[in-house]
Amino acid sequence: MSSFSKKTISHKLSVAPMLDWTDKHSRFFYRLMSKHTVLYTEMVTTGAILRGKGDYLSYNEAEHPLVLQLGGSDVKAMTECAKIAEQYGYDEVNINVGCPSDRVQNGRFGACLMAEPSLVAECVNQMQAATNIPVTVKSRIGIDDLDSYEFLHTFIEQVAQADCRHFIIHARKAWLTGLSPKQNRDVPPLDYKRVYQIKNNFKDLEISINGGIKSFAEANEHLKHIDGVMIGREIYNSPYMLTDADNEIYQTNSSKLTRTEVIELMIPYINVTVSSGGRAWHILRHMLGLCNGLSGARKFRQHLSEYAGKDGADGQVLLDAFNKVTLPE
Repeated sequence: MSSFSKKTISHKLSVAPMLDWTDKHSRFFYRLMSKHTVLYTEMVTTGAILRGKGDYLSYNEAEHPLVLQLGGSDVKAMTECAKIAEQYGYDEVNINVGCPSDRVQNGRFGACLMAEPSLVAECVNQMQAATNIPVTVKSRIGIDDLDSYEFLHTFIEQVAQADCRHFIIHARKAWLTGLSPKQNRDVPPLDYKRVYQIKNNFKDLEISINGGIKSFAEANEHLKHIDGVMIGREIYNSPYMLTDADNEIYQTNSSKLTRTEVIELMIPYINVTVSSGGRAWHILRHMLGLCNGLSGARKFRQHLSEYAGKDGADGQVLLDAFNKVTLPE
């Protein structure tokens, strides 16, 4: 089935997939604050889905629109996982062609796949044919010394021929050797204009930009040139900014939740999770930055860090921490 006939979602703003960070607890928290921002899972490998012991694809229905980010390169396994993702109800599947870690390279996926556009195209082609949900690709602008505009253009062109309509481009190249994944998020210089140039050359494709974006004002500047903006660490570290997303990016003119309302909505979620055998800390670690910028924010973080990991901790820990914050008049 052509992706043109598939149901699509608006990618004007999305929260980047971040390993160990964008789990189902953080996504539930984010969805309270923005109805429209697209959420992504952490990268899940085909091996984890097909052979792993746990349920790596579980999520809360409230999280939609929700995209599964998939790591792998075996066409058959990728196709099988796309079918499973569709059965689970994911809105899209995104192929990771951007992660530079050694572990990912050893599995022949992530950023190293930029050097194999025909393989990425084959994955896209087979995954699209087997499902009714769109398959998208997240890449870098280049890898190692393969960092010319022509290299990126060729990659996009070949994968687009397999009917991939949406590309998210992290506007840095990746060094596959010599830099850690953390360094690869900061050291290679940003080149936003190269992503703009791709949009100019592929006007029929949906192009989103990622890397170093810290505000919705910056996001709106990018949206003058491309179709979507993906923000990662800034949202994780200052999550309350998401309460402005629907108005500032999607122009919805809707009322935003106060921090008090966010906390009131999180309490039952925490308590249900704990009563089902979960740990409060697994949720509350994502909320450490909720009160950033307010008087008492440091005490809020300290209280959560000290008490949320203890046996029996539940939503009361969050309430006690919030009592240490002075809200603006």
